[in-house]
Amino acid sequence: MKENNKPMRICLAASAGGHLNQLLKLAKCWNNYNTFFITTSDVVQTKLSKHGKVYIVCECNRQHLLKSLVALFHCIKIILKEKPDVVISTGAAVGCITCMLGKITGAKIIWIDSITNIEKLSLSGRMVRPFANLFLAQWKQLSEQYVNVNYAGTLI
Repeated sequence: MKENNKPMRICLAASAGGHLNQLLKLAKCWNNYNTFFITTSDVVQTKLSKHGKVYIVCECNRQHLLKSLVALFHCIKIILKEKPDVVISTGAAVGCITCMLGKITGAKIIWIDSITNIEKLSLSGRMVRPFANLFLAQWKQLSEQYVNVNYAGTLI
């Protein structure tokens, strides 16, 4: 609960596929909160809508800058409308974009880097790490290699 007794508003942002699947494995952590999703595939919309509102933005990455700009503008509209207190993401680009926008609007940022990143943090994770309130890695050596990265064990 927030100070004004309103439930905390949580944005769950992840690209479709593995990133979203990893985020969904943590569902019990946010089940009792007021949540909404930002993701990149409408295939999972019905499944996700049981947990909150679902926004679909276009898939984007560093090779497709125009799509990234389109996703950025969609995410701006969503974040300004929903006003999350917390953004939780497992990546990739849409998660990074959402975390940056969330931070600008005053949200706390929680980043969970993928368990598949063993030797170094993901590109999106490296971009989010400087301003994340909590950055979790699932490999101990990553917490030793990077500043402000917490080892969380295997979460996903």
